[in-house]
Amino acid sequence: MTVLASYSIKGGVGKTATAVNLGWIAAEQGLRTLIWDLDPQGAASWYFRIQSKVKGGGKALLSGKRAPDGQIKGTDFDRLDLLPADFSYRHLDLLLDRTKGSRRQLQQLLEPLGDDYDLILLDCPPGISLVSENVFRAAWGLLVPTIPTPLSVRTLDQLRSFLDQLEPARAPRLLPFFNLVERGKRMHRETMETLPERYPELLPVRVPQASEVERMGLKRMPLPAFAPRHDASVAYRALWDELRRQIEPTPRR
Repeated sequence: MTVLASYSIKGGVGKTATAVNLGWIAAEQGLRTLIWDLDPQGAASWYFRIQSKVKGGGKALLSGKRAPDGQIKGTDFDRLDLLPADFSYRHLDLLLDRTKGSRRQLQQLLEPLGDDYDLILLDCPPGISLVSENVFRAAWGLLVPTIPTPLSVRTLDQLRSFLDQLEPARAPRLLPFFNLVERGKRMHRETMETLPERYPELLPVRVPQASEVERMGLKRMPLPAFAPRHDASVAYRALWDELRRQIEPTPRR
């Protein structure tokens, strides 16, 4: 089982669209895939027409009163399941702070799912918190959508600085890529030309800004499911192909 997190310190960079679209593509290619919607806003759950509700909320999951596998819902797509969001997730930091091994809780919850899934994608809320530290511990890699603008790049710098403080054996792989790209903007072009010098790990995929991506909220399904030939769908497929090349046969998580 490989655990990937769609994560950024900054909000509004396309984390949920990334998790949803890559999850759909992975399932289409035969991987047993689970998306865990960790964001209390529940956008990923909305896309899949699943209610943002977990019995007992986040407290029941963290306390062990309810196992994650009992909360998982099937989607309309083969081999693709969802662990829904819950509004109580807004308190996950507080709940984690009260538990022993507070930075390993997500990892411990995910480990029993290894027999059922080949891939788990975590759709994460923005920010640095105990939740994100749990994500860093649980995930093999952090997929970081990065808009080619100063503020988005700044948060990528902050994330790398934070990860550099972790023990190398416990740090997830940093997997940034350019997202919401508008080639007509000079700033976007210049950033995409210069940033790879500082971040050689940048994935060689650029997902364009597109109104079709926003229509996912109207269609309530992944973009490749209703617009498979759109440029953004093609880019997401290329992104998944690149990730599959980088994922180790037996991840350390």
